[in-house]
Amino acid sequence: MRNYLDFEKPIAELEGSIRELEATANGSSGVNIAEEVGKLRAKAEQQIKLIYSKLTPWQKTQVARHPDRPHFGEYVAGLVEDFTPLAGDRAFADDKAIIGGLGRFRGRSVMVIGQEKGRGTEGRVRHNFGMARPEGYRKAIRLMEMADRFGIPVITLVDTPGAYPGIDAEARGQAEAIARGIDCCLSLKVPFVACIVGEGGSGGAVAIAAADRVLMYEHAIYSVASPEACAAILWSSPDKTQEAAEALKVTSKDLERLGVIDTIVPEPLGGAHRAPEEAIRTLGDAIEAAMAPLFAMEAGQLREQRRRRFLEMGRVIGA
Repeated sequence: MRNYLDFEKPIAELEGSIRELEATANGSSGVNIAEEVGKLRAKAEQQIKLIYSKLTPWQKTQVARHPDRPHFGEYVAGLVEDFTPLAGDRAFADDKAIIGGLGRFRGRSVMVIGQEKGRGTEGRVRHNFGMARPEGYRKAIRLMEMADRFGIPVITLVDTPGAYPGIDAEARGQAEAIARGIDCCLSLKVPFVACIVGEGGSGGAVAIAAADRVLMYEHAIYSVASPEACAAILWSSPDKTQEAAEALKVTSKDLERLGVIDTIVPEPLGGAHRAPEEAIRTLGDAIEAAMAPLFAMEAGQLREQRRRRFLEMGRVIGA
């Protein structure tokens, strides 16, 4: 059964009617319902187009968090051949919230790193809902430095509510690990493309996303804090979550206009969760297009351009 969001109730009702009709036809010989099902499918598609054409920032946040959206494992399976995971930070442990390794993307060797939220209760707990501890970021740093040493381009897939805020993570230097992650991103001499595929939450996202080119799915979000956290900080009220989502400018269109991301990657009608394979192929094409011109640039030029871009981000004109 498909998971429906609150604002998708009209779609759920229509698709529920389609399933009921199809079940009736399967149980009754000689009943032809093709015409009626066709009409309902057309209505459902029209309803999806209508709803998804005017999503609010908070609704886009819900879509970005949809449990059926593709996860890191699905992206790797669909885009990377001969993927070989590399574990551990060589200092403390292997954090399952961040996965990385070597593989071949469309004929070229790459280092792929990203957050994995996990599926089902057991999977989500094992991967800590995609919220990395310091050892996760130190693993990412180790893999990025390895890629840099051997001249291998880096691709990162960002999907996290944020870095894990637990006491154990703070005790092991969470802020320092994130800061070192950002510094490592900005220091790489190889082509580097980051993709915001779900939630891009706070420093937990930026630590592996300070890239030459930042791609973002149409219905993904990218923000300094979650709307819930922002509402709690600014208004001390969970009732202000929708206002917080609007104020944070979390959507791809806002972030493209502000120069935070480079490219909006279109999603299938109704979001990536409705057609994961199509969404993954589209992302692969966008990564290939973004990475191609980077190979023509010298290492020093890549690094200087990347550092300048992020240092100037948010600068007030005339200041």
